[in-house]
Amino acid sequence: MHQQPAVPFSYADVGATAGEFPPGYDHFRLRRRIGSGRDLFEQAGEQIRVYRMQRGTGIFQQATTPVAEPGTELTVRLGLGPLGIEAPCRVVYVLDEPNRRGFAYGTLPGHPESGEELFAVEYDPTDDAVYALVSAFSRPATWYVRLTAPAVRLIQRWFATRYINTLRPH
Repeated sequence: MHQQPAVPFSYADVGATAGEFPPGYDHFRLRRRIGSGRDLFEQAGEQIRVYRMQRGTGIFQQATTPVAEPGTELTVRLGLGPLGIEAPCRVVYVLDEPNRRGFAYGTLPGHPESGEELFAVEYDPTDDAVYALVSAFSRPATWYVRLTAPAVRLIQRWFATRYINTLRPH
């Protein structure tokens, strides 16, 4: 059976959240301590891989795999009520390191922005601290995002805080 080729990402710098962010985009990083202990790190890493950050903020729509893996396609819904927009993404890579877990997804055609976002948790063995991290590079892909870019950046930062709060122990 012949498989359809994947739709290409809507930006050229695929995988760049793993290193130096490329020029020509808005860059964003938020890293917050969520607690301590290896158990919290392991739990948070698992939660990220099953889209807890997206589910916990109410934007998750669907994914082609139950656990994030390279090539997984997922859709999030951005906006409020009838003004919401379906935003397609694809997982670029997964972090599965001794002290870092998470994944990054990139935008696909139809997403109102163009770029990549990383959702991760980090463990610092020197003091047992656990940090949640959201980082991204993006730029408007539609006229309406270009028109409202300053507000969109504020919303992105607000969402990053909400993403991180989904991992905090209760």
